[in-house]
Parts: sequence; structure tokens; C-alpha cells
Amino acid sequence: MRAVEDARAASDAHRWGDAYRVLSGLPSDTLDIDDLDRLATAAYLTGHDEEGVAHWVRAHQQSAAAGEVHRAAYFGATLAQALGFKGDLGRCRGWVDRTARLLADAGIDCVEQGYLEYGLAMLRVFEAGDIAGARAHFVQAGKVGARFAHHELVTLARIGEGRMLIYLGDITEGMARLDEAMVSIEAGELSPLATGDAYCTVIDACAELFDLARCRAWTESFTCWCDAQQELVLYRGHCFLHRAEMLGLLGSWPDALAEARRACDRLADPVMPTVLGAACALEGDLLRLAGDLRGAEAAYQRASEHGHDPQPGLALLRLAQGRPDIGDAMIRRALGESQDPMSRARLLGPYVELVLTTADTTAARPAADELRGVAAELGTPLLRAHAARAVGAVLLAEGDANGALVELRSAFKWFNELGVRYDAARTRLLLADACRELGDHDTAEIDSIAARAVLREVGGEHGTIAPAGPLPQGLTQRELEVLRLLARGKTNRIIAQELVVSEKTVASHVSHIFTKLDVTSRSAATAYAYDHNLV
Repeated sequence: MRAVEDARAASDAHRWGDAYRVLSGLPSDTLDIDDLDRLATAAYLTGHDEEGVAHWVRAHQQSAAAGEVHRAAYFGATLAQALGFKGDLGRCRGWVDRTARLLADAGIDCVEQGYLEYGLAMLRVFEAGDIAGARAHFVQAGKVGARFAHHELVTLARIGEGRMLIYLGDITEGMARLDEAMVSIEAGELSPLATGDAYCTVIDACAELFDLARCRAWTESFTCWCDAQQELVLYRGHCFLHRAEMLGLLGSWPDALAEARRACDRLADPVMPTVLGAACALEGDLLRLAGDLRGAEAAYQRASEHGHDPQPGLALLRLAQGRPDIGDAMIRRALGESQDPMSRARLLGPYVELVLTTADTTAARPAADELRGVAAELGTPLLRAHAARAVGAVLLAEGDANGALVELRSAFKWFNELGVRYDAARTRLLLADACRELGDHDTAEIDSIAARAVLREVGGEHGTIAPAGPLPQGLTQRELEVLRLLARGKTNRIIAQELVVSEKTVASHVSHIFTKLDVTSRSAATAYAYDHNLV
């Protein structure tokens, strides 16, 4: 059949939208198992995730009925992987257990045994937090993959083992596993599902380690891969989130905020609560830094609703609101719940900042020292810079301006070399304070002027990202973007393409715009936009 051949060619070329449209338009009982797999993959990647799951289930059932146990196990493992990535652990566990029973009953030796080990490893992490147990399963998965010369399984197992080694404290060996895996990923040696999962996992690992160089390089690589996948939905939200994180660190706040909002839109359809919460928290951080405290409060609230603890950003928001006592209680609570060094490293610097506002050097000193110890253990320049700034701020508060200068100069050098402009500027303000303490007012003035120029440029002093006042008729920033495009005659499909969201999301925005503006047509909304100088 010509249509099926066209769909196969589209799938091979990663034209997922084309493959989905052709295959979904054919009766499913006319598709063989391989074409059902293609349809499921295309549906899953283009945002029709539940439809994709249904097609994989059908492929699993047909394989089992035909006595093709290894194929049935393959689809069971695929379902476990897809559902686990979305955070649906209950259904993931169900498919792992079914696959385990299927393989045990058949008593066959096949590569799917390795994928079963991989699924068990993931569940050991997310259900039990058993890092050592998960590592053992990843190692076994890799051995099965090597025995069957299955390069994709070997690579995925290597990534899993690498992350577990990092959590177990062997950072050098863990990063070596991830670096080796990235060679295969960037060479295009993995399937689309495995590639998307791998990029997300590896970049998350580097972010936890404050490894800016790797995060930056692999986020750029991830972006290129996403751009090559036609109408990709599933991993695009993660890509926007990682891009927003990089842009925020490098001081491109308006662009970072736009990417964070794109991440929120994309992760909401299909919904991925855990990652969506992180995207909302990042949006809150950017709005807080830019001075839009009300917008930041709303974003942090959304993050909390999606199950993400928006710390340390929310505690720093309370500080910006003039309520340091509340922020202090928040961040102390968060620190009390955090046990591993990487989680604590995210909180210790902001904690030092908060307690120093009340001149509590007794609490600040051990926190700064702990952060320095974690930085020495993890060894990444960005974390070393944060630690040096924290120690320098404590020394300055203790009256040791000379000691503070040594630490702060090191922190400024690292931040500046990494291109982390906002943190470099804030460190330079502390340097100016230390110089004033020592009577060097000229150098203090030079440092202060240079720092404030950078802060004004990135939006960190007067809030240049956020609008100066409330938007008309209670419109959100995203609704205003949609209204402007609508008023220029763009269709929902074109708007969706330009904003990189689904047509369903655009239609929802348009409905809300009509309600808020009390209009019933696109022409009336367009007239409102022009009458109020919004275009």
C-alpha cells in the first residue's frame, strides 16, 4: 500500500507528524506489528501520548497471541519506559511486572531481559530511593546488552549506572560513564525515544552537579536534535526548560523568561507535573530577579500545585518582600529535608544570603563552610564560585574585609570566566563593600558602577522583563502574545507554530481572551487590540 510506504519513509526521516497523520488515518487492523510500533512512536512523540500507549498495548497483545514472546516483552519494556518518563509509576510498575512474568514463564534468553533489568533499576530509584540496588540492576542491564551486542541498551545502562555512581559519591567515574554515553547519543546511534530520554537524564545530572560547561554544550546539542524531529512535542518542553536555565545563568533574562513560558505551555499538554513544576519555579525565579514580585508569587504557587517545592526562590522572594523571617523559616525547613550534597548545595548559598540580612553570622558561617566542602567534592567551577562568594560574604559580615576580598576576587573571576553575569555583578557589589571597609573608596566606586551597569543591562536592578503595570482586562502575558498574533490575521495553527505550542493550547488562550475582553469573534478581538494600542 502506497500510504504505508510513505508513512514508513516519513518515520525513517523523523517526520513524525507526517507519519502520524498517514498511519492514524488507516484502519489499525490493516497495520502489521512494525507499523503499529511506528504509529505508536509517532503518536507519542507528537503529543498524542495516550494514543501511542494504546497502539503499543495492541502491538504487545498481538505479539503475545502470535507466540512471539520476545516481541511482546519488547513492547512491555517500551511501555514501561514511556510511562516511567512521564512519571506514571503505577502503570510503569504494572508493565515491568507483566514483562517479568512473561519472560519467566517462557524461559527464554533474550535482550529484553536486559530492558527488564533497566526498568527494575528505574523503579528502585523512584519507588524506594535505593541507589545501590538500582546500580546493580543497571550493571546487569549493561551486561545483557553487551552479550547481545545491543548498543542502545548498553548506552542507556551506562547512563543509569553513571548517575547512580554520582549519587554514591564517585563523581569522576560517574561522569566518565555519561561522557562516553553522550558520544553515542550525539552520533545518532539510539532510537528517538532512547535519545530523548538520554538527553534529559544526562543534562539533569550535569545541572545537579552545577557543571555549566557540560550543561551548555549538551543543551545546544539537545536543541539541534529536537529541531530535527518534525512536530516534536514530548521532549520539546524539557528542551525549552534547559535552554531557559542556560539563558538565565548567562544573563539573557527576557529570552530565558520566554523559553520558561514555552516550557510551561508545552509541558502542560500533555501534562508532565514534575517537570512542569520545575518550569514554573524557574519562571518565578526570573520574575523575582526582574522585580515582578507579584508575578513571581503566582509562578511559585503554580510550581507548588504541580508538586514542586519552589525553594530557594520562594524564600528569596520573601526576603525581597521585606519578610526575611518568613524566608528564613522556609529555607531552614527545606535544608532540614535535604540530605544529599547536591540538593543541599542549591540551598546553602541562598541560606547564607538570608541569614546575613539579620546579621546572624553564627548560622551563616557553618553553612558557608559546608558549601565550600560540597564544592570541593563536586569540583565544578560554578559551585566553587558560589561557595567562595558565600564565604566572602560571611567574612565581610564578621569584619574581616581583607579575607573577604580574597574569596570574593576568586568568586568574581570564576563567575566572569563562565559568563554568569548577574552573579558576577552581585559579587562585585560585595567587593565594593569590602573596599569601602578598607578605605579604598575609588576602587569601591569603580566596582559599584561596573556592577550596576551589568545589573541594569540584564534587568536585575529595575525589573526590565516584566511589564510596568497590570495588563488590560486581566490578560496574562501569554494571552497578550496570542492576541497580538491573532490581530495580525494569524490562524490558530500559525500561532501555535510561532509560539511552539499545540493548537489546543492556542484555542484555550483564544477562548480566555474572548471572555476577558467580552467579545465573541476574532474581528472584535482584533479591533480591541488596535483600539488599545496592543499591536
